[in-house]
Amino acid sequence: MTQEASISANSMKIEDDRPLWDVVLGIYGYPALLLAHKLKVFPLLANEALTLPAICDKLNIKRRPAEAILTTATALGFLSLQDERYSLTPVAEHYLLETSPNYFGFFWDLMIDDDQVHSFASLKRAVLTDTPQVYGGSAIYGSHEDQAEQVRRFTRGMYSFSITSAFCWPGVLDLSSHRIMLDIGGSSGAHSIGAVSKLPHLQAIVFDFPLVCQVAKEFIARHNLQSRIKTCEGDMWSDPLPSADLHFYSSVYNDWPPDKCNFLTAKSFNSLPSGGRIIIHGMLYNDEKTGPFATAAFSMLMMGWTEGESYSAQELSTMLSEAGFQDIQVYPAFGYYSVVTGLKP
Repeated sequence: MTQEASISANSMKIEDDRPLWDVVLGIYGYPALLLAHKLKVFPLLANEALTLPAICDKLNIKRRPAEAILTTATALGFLSLQDERYSLTPVAEHYLLETSPNYFGFFWDLMIDDDQVHSFASLKRAVLTDTPQVYGGSAIYGSHEDQAEQVRRFTRGMYSFSITSAFCWPGVLDLSSHRIMLDIGGSSGAHSIGAVSKLPHLQAIVFDFPLVCQVAKEFIARHNLQSRIKTCEGDMWSDPLPSADLHFYSSVYNDWPPDKCNFLTAKSFNSLPSGGRIIIHGMLYNDEKTGPFATAAFSMLMMGWTEGESYSAQELSTMLSEAGFQDIQVYPAFGYYSVVTGLKP
């Protein structure tokens, strides 16, 4: 290298390498929270703050792994450390104790139980073959019909990540003119539970496969809403939709490619009465599809689990418009979620 080239190289701006480390460290760091959940660290700290030695003793693990897990959980905001004692933060109390109505842990259980789906090898196969890898690559919903315990685990996981946002989106738009909400592919019924709890005039129907409806009934009963939420067993691809003036889909479009989403949109349009509304609830790309990261990562999650992907508000709005819906609006809902909605003229 000449002296001039050496000076030029030395004067080049050095880019921060932390984004590279974030990829590597994220692979190891985030699973620490799943391990803490699996080891029941959070319920252990529900009633009292504990020192590191006390936690090691109660969990029967040594200092080095315990400290690594606890420090990660603290750095990510799930634990706090004061006077050498670990305690739960509000977010952990809110989402990681099974006694909480907003318990998220069932979804983490699903991620742990099916961890092969998000392995590097599995995601590589999903990318190269463009096929889901869950349950050995078999159809996710077909498998659920065949295996009752898988249905229960999966549906509990859907409840777990839905129930908090279910109580938020009904407040972001005016639904006073609607009387019956059809929760299509409604899984646990979480969104029906949230909607009728927030909107006293509303009734709801959870429309899903028979085994899923059985689990949904348990959650509906837990909220004492049997008089306002019914279940209807059926297949959204082949069966007629029950009568309703509001169709709701949460994370359903993410499960399917555009042609199938267009089919569902047209089916809803044809089924709804004049003045009927469709609502699509999910994580959205920005219109340029440059992010956000969470939505891109959710699309990778779908790569492992379903035929689907993430969509932008613009893409979903176009689907609604092409089906005939008007007055299409997009609203932020809760956390990473938004709603796209339109009316049938």
